[in-house]
Amino acid sequence: MRILILGGTGFLGPHLVDLALAKGWQITTFNRGKSDPARLSGAKYAALRQLRGDRDPNKGDGLKSLEALVAEMKSRGEKFDAVIDNSSYVPRITKASAELLAPVTQMYQIVSTISVWMDNSVAPDESTPVATIPDPTVESVTGETYGPLKALCEQAAEAVCAGKTCVVRPGLIVGPGDDSRRFTYWPVRIARGGRVLAPRAPKPDAVRVQVIDVRDLALFQLRLIEDGHNGTFIATGPAGPLTMEEMLAGIKGAVSTAVEFAWVDEAWLLEQGVQPWMGLPLWIPQSPETAGAGRASNAKALAHGLAFRPLAETARDTILDFEETAGERPADFAWGAGRTPGISAEREAELLKLWDARA
Repeated sequence: MRILILGGTGFLGPHLVDLALAKGWQITTFNRGKSDPARLSGAKYAALRQLRGDRDPNKGDGLKSLEALVAEMKSRGEKFDAVIDNSSYVPRITKASAELLAPVTQMYQIVSTISVWMDNSVAPDESTPVATIPDPTVESVTGETYGPLKALCEQAAEAVCAGKTCVVRPGLIVGPGDDSRRFTYWPVRIARGGRVLAPRAPKPDAVRVQVIDVRDLALFQLRLIEDGHNGTFIATGPAGPLTMEEMLAGIKGAVSTAVEFAWVDEAWLLEQGVQPWMGLPLWIPQSPETAGAGRASNAKALAHGLAFRPLAETARDTILDFEETAGERPADFAWGAGRTPGISAEREAELLKLWDARA
């Protein structure tokens, strides 16, 4: 197989590169080389062809190195088996890449997101209508525009590569290399041991959590290419329902420290100003507006080969990666500080004391 990866040194990209090289595939990457330029260096990547440029044709050298490659391939009558577009956020930019590469690829695989559905009251499948945005020319990516812009990127790719577009919509991607640290908070906190503050909903079995290990996502993407499957796929896990309690218990099984969960009512947490999702990562309070959260249907992807490693393995590898990259974090890194999710040890202790002392 011969593939081109747009992006390649960030979170998902290196896993795709490593797995594809292990299969003996010919890999070309195109990126700015800024995220982690040393990540794909050394003898292991000697066969990797790396092109530099910018996805935005209006910035710097833009797509010039890709344009030269496309011209070279056309002169030889060559094509990629697939282009994997990992870094589409703005439809104008996606359109530019798709138009350039459409003549020289059999498949255009774009990594989107389940955030294309902004309505969390409904459990989506691939046929659920995506969110829209009043001004489709907006290019500022915010919490309000991220999902709709991703949906427009999908549409831009399909408009250019009609019939050979593969759209992969992952949920929360976790595991080694995850800079968002949302899932990471839980394995690291549980590994520290002691009494762990955890959110308890009125109906715990109604709260669902969905995540996918980055390596499982990468394997699924490559399988879709091998099998020649176009179309749209929701790529999130696990295979069956997973509650917050089950997720935390699964993580607990990956550590050897003594852990006690203090299940605290979510209504009380909200009263104390604890933020859902970022304050206590992956926690989404129950309400009619969130009834579909954590319930996206992955049945189609499962039928096409999506598989998952044990949660304990993801948790162990996440802890190991967090420990190994300690020197790369800012000196003032702290849970709950700035954009870092989770709560600090001090805040957790304060909340537990208040919870225990309530009337």
